[in-house]
Amino acid sequence: TFDGAEITSRPSYEGVDRGIARTFQSSRLFSDLSVLDNVIIGMHTRTKTGVLDALFRPGASRREMAACVEKAETLLKLGSGGLFEQRYRSAGTLAQADRRRLEIARALASQPKLLLLDEPSVGMDDTETDALVADIVRLRAQNPELSVVLIEHDMRVVEAFPHHVACIDYGSKIAEGDFAAVRADSRVQEAYLGKAVAHA
Repeated sequence: TFDGAEITSRPSYEGVDRGIARTFQSSRLFSDLSVLDNVIIGMHTRTKTGVLDALFRPGASRREMAACVEKAETLLKLGSGGLFEQRYRSAGTLAQADRRRLEIARALASQPKLLLLDEPSVGMDDTETDALVADIVRLRAQNPELSVVLIEHDMRVVEAFPHHVACIDYGSKIAEGDFAAVRADSRVQEAYLGKAVAHA
């Protein structure tokens, strides 16, 4: 359940309407569109004007689009990768780390209450991962009402968000608590860190 509503069997677009946004492990950007347009697309559930408004109420449509552009540019300025300066580039030309940042910006464009990040550091080196972690920490500080759930295998990323960690092994939760307690759990050590660590 989310916000008191059962969402397990509901289509994904209803989750977005309710305030859930997510990124995926593999990139799902519109590669031929600009960085800016990719973020604006993320606002589609929060806009009021459509094609008919563009024809019959062009003033309202233009004002809403201008507001969307302004909001998208603000979101692109939040991250550490210089996406704002690349806002007119095709998304498909971005480096991997910038693609991940763009996906997060697009998810935030829907004004979510809950942000799900599926292995956001995949394909990044240590420097890029550290920058991403700093971005997420800053995002949480600026939006304390936003809940963030990370699905992540990189222990450096998990350790940066130590307050509540759950460890899943073959679909079953085997440990839950703060990072230190979960890391010390013998089942977690055997499943993810190896038996040698458990006996070290």
